[in-house]
Amino acid sequence: MTALPTRTRLGYSLGSLVTGPFGTVPGLLLLPYLTDTLGVASAAAGAIVFVPKVWDVLFNPFAGRLSDSDLARTGSRRRFILGGGIGVAVLFAAIFAYPGFANSAADGIYVVVAFFLCATAFAFFQVPFNALPAEITANYDERTRLTSWRIGVLAIAILFSGGVAPLITTGIGGVAGYRVMGVVVGVLMVGGALAVFLGTRGAPVGTQLPQTTRFRDLWATMRNWRSFRWLLGVYFVQSLGVSVVLAGVSYAAKYIIGDESSKSFLFAAVVGPALLMMPVWPRIGARWGKFAGFRAASIVLAVALLCLLGAKGFPLGVTLVFAALVGVGYGGVQVFPLAILPDLIEDEEKRTGERRAGIAAGIWTAGDTLGLALGGGLFGLILSMGDYVSSTNASAAQPDSAITAILIGFSVLPAVLVALGIPLLRKSVLDRA
Repeated sequence: MTALPTRTRLGYSLGSLVTGPFGTVPGLLLLPYLTDTLGVASAAAGAIVFVPKVWDVLFNPFAGRLSDSDLARTGSRRRFILGGGIGVAVLFAAIFAYPGFANSAADGIYVVVAFFLCATAFAFFQVPFNALPAEITANYDERTRLTSWRIGVLAIAILFSGGVAPLITTGIGGVAGYRVMGVVVGVLMVGGALAVFLGTRGAPVGTQLPQTTRFRDLWATMRNWRSFRWLLGVYFVQSLGVSVVLAGVSYAAKYIIGDESSKSFLFAAVVGPALLMMPVWPRIGARWGKFAGFRAASIVLAVALLCLLGAKGFPLGVTLVFAALVGVGYGGVQVFPLAILPDLIEDEEKRTGERRAGIAAGIWTAGDTLGLALGGGLFGLILSMGDYVSSTNASAAQPDSAITAILIGFSVLPAVLVALGIPLLRKSVLDRA
């Protein structure tokens, strides 16, 4: 198959305007919103960040089957993508709308319900979105290019949402700041959903294969699909590490660097280099192989994260340099798994003669979602272990144990998690990589 039209590449890639903010902003701001604005205890706040994503993990494979069924009936997954994307946008704004129950427990319950519904809508968007690359092109290198475009837009979306969202919340301040931020990010998501819906109109969907209808058969597929399990395992532990970093950015800026307004600069220092590396990592993969590039990116990310352990004593400039190296590695660990995944799906569909893209995307998204969910919950647990003081007073003093917990949670723990993924990179099960 020849190269995809620019319209299709760009249209598909702009779906990252939905996935980027949803994956970034809650991990970056939801935990401090709960602990420092609503006054929810850190352990409970961590659970609030985690519990809705548990449902998402369980629901994603089901959303994958629904997406496959819709593809068989209509010849397209675009209806799910549009409806899910708009639903995510509206419900995301609702998470931070704060109805004002004047009770931290009631406010926390409201956030759980809104986040629960938002995560459900996200499954209907993300699962078919992840399934598309395996269907709209059968060209091995074109999939890497498509993924690179997608990750490039993702980096821009993360840079914008992760950089601008904190500026809005701190600039306006209080509950009003979070409300405005929720609406701004929601509008961005609507634009992304419309772009991918319109941009992929007329894109090929590949051979219409029969779908697996029985969960017993799906379970057998996952049990035998060794390469998929290894790749998902790597992606899961590394997503967990990245999500722990995201959860800790606001706390590190405020209590380690000593300037809460620096969180936007700290975030930009990570995402900016990640964006610049997006066209570089595919070239590295083309020359030395996706597997070798994936391993190199993982090593860079793990080492850079470990170096942030010294952030308490470093000048801000030195901390930002190490944060930039984090971005370099982060770009690679995002590009390579998503470039390898469509190859594995294609191989499995050829082997079985049945549709696998939807269910594989559902399980993949479940693993990704679980990693992101556990990261916020894990950081909340670390704060609790360090006796972090939650308060509606944003200037509440913290004990030394809380500062130590923030530093470890922001550097050592994610470095270890990223490094754990490296031994899982088995060349034997990623032969085409």
